[in-house]
Amino acid sequence: MTTLSTYDAHERETDEEDAVADEHRCPDCGGSLTSDASRGETVCGDCGLVVAEDEIDHGPEWRAFDSAERDQKSRVGAPTTKMMHDEGLSTNIGWQDKDANGNALSASQREKMQRLRTWNERFRTRDHSERNLKQALGEIDRMGSALGVPESARETASVVYRRALDEGLLPGRSIEGIATAALYAAIRQANLPQTIDDMVLVSRVDEQEFTRAYRYINRELALEIGPPDPADYLTKFASQVDASDELVRRARELIETGKAANVHSGKSPVGLAAAAIYAAGLLVNEELTQETVSEATDVSTVTIRDRYRELLEAESARDTTATSGSNASA
Repeated sequence: MTTLSTYDAHERETDEEDAVADEHRCPDCGGSLTSDASRGETVCGDCGLVVAEDEIDHGPEWRAFDSAERDQKSRVGAPTTKMMHDEGLSTNIGWQDKDANGNALSASQREKMQRLRTWNERFRTRDHSERNLKQALGEIDRMGSALGVPESARETASVVYRRALDEGLLPGRSIEGIATAALYAAIRQANLPQTIDDMVLVSRVDEQEFTRAYRYINRELALEIGPPDPADYLTKFASQVDASDELVRRARELIETGKAANVHSGKSPVGLAAAAIYAAGLLVNEELTQETVSEATDVSTVTIRDRYRELLEAESARDTTATSGSNASA
């Protein structure tokens, strides 16, 4: 019996091997078959017979030319992100009380899923430091979303906050204050038009605490962020007063002229940008009152009046110098 069983098993293995071999042989000439992935065909290498066509390509639809690019494009889950305390590597349980087919769960199943969500949330944060980091990154994401800050800048803000945490800069300061300062630092690095007043509107701390925290992390982390450029606010302010492209171009020229004359030294960049919008409106004959610009930019009319005069004086001085130079050369 043992001999017959062994013989039968050997016969079955031989038959399976022959079947596999037949799949790789041409049914016409018996030659070997090759797969052409670019055409989706299986072709005989000897006689050229197309044995199969319109095959499904199970490979990726993208191309990669080195290992780094291949690792970057491979999709094996959600990408890691610094905007989450665990960098997005943990498991999330959806809040919908439905199964994979979209059917509603029973009462007992809903209770079970709720317990699972509770324990999953507890396991995601191991200690108080991770809970604090989760709270801070949530604040950065909330404020960034309210201000319309792009995700790249929010990612930078998360990195800045993590650096402040690693350097031990948080003791004695609020989580919300450092989170707001980190987001504003990322905004300044990206040259985005959000102002300090915009940050205060969405932050949970007052302006004094926020600006003190910003100066602190800027100094301790050596971020080397310079003062903002007034030209960065022009597009935002022009959109708020419905100004033309010509006015924006003229306002940018006024700011560049003022910077060359050192008018911007010691002045608020927001006030200078608002004054440039108003002064450009006068030069291109667009009706913009000081009150209109003040309401749109949240800059006082006194500041606008003082700064726009300085910009026009710098413009006039430049024109005078250019005229004198041309006359001297003539």
